[in-house]
Amino acid sequence: MLKRLFDFSVSLFGLIFFSPFLLVCAFLIRILDPGPVLFVQERIGLDGVPFRMLKFRTMRVGVSGASITVGGDQRITSIGRFLRKFKFDELPQLWNVLRGDMSFVGPRPEVRKYVEMYTDQQALVLHLKPGITDLASFAFFDESDLLASAPNPEAFYIKDVMPEKIRINLAYADRANFFVDLVLIAATVLRALGIKMNLFRWLDVRPPLLRVQA
Repeated sequence: MLKRLFDFSVSLFGLIFFSPFLLVCAFLIRILDPGPVLFVQERIGLDGVPFRMLKFRTMRVGVSGASITVGGDQRITSIGRFLRKFKFDELPQLWNVLRGDMSFVGPRPEVRKYVEMYTDQQALVLHLKPGITDLASFAFFDESDLLASAPNPEAFYIKDVMPEKIRINLAYADRANFFVDLVLIAATVLRALGIKMNLFRWLDVRPPLLRVQA
């Protein structure tokens, strides 16, 4: 109940406080690359219930490609690269938090295609409400660059990255409380500004040790 109250009040304040910035971002997206301002995609939420997740659109309209994004992806617009660099493209998800689809802290929600690949053990992550940030986001802050170095980015994501994300999120769930969530939120803001914190050692969670196979 405390977490939901925090999510509701802070997301409402955030939408109001950041509204001028959100409007500027929307204006730049529309002017620099005509098309929808928002990218709306079905994601799988708590207990496997789908919802429509919002992000600022960072890719060109009408250009098809893989479900994942890699570093140097030619589909990303110029303003989109700026938004992605500082994670500003995630700000519209404050609306998802306000609605209760998401929390500030929780596993990043996946598309149905990848959720259908979960093992029974991995599916336990669906019992956690998805969030804007999570511990796995720190391990894979530069995920697009990591995927770009793989010969087959999507296969590498499915076989190596996705299982590690789920493992980290399940381990975090065993250690999480309201105070730890607050630390994670603060650390997320600092990480976006280039300041790193070793949360894995503090929480006694094994970080991922992934190596791209040539």
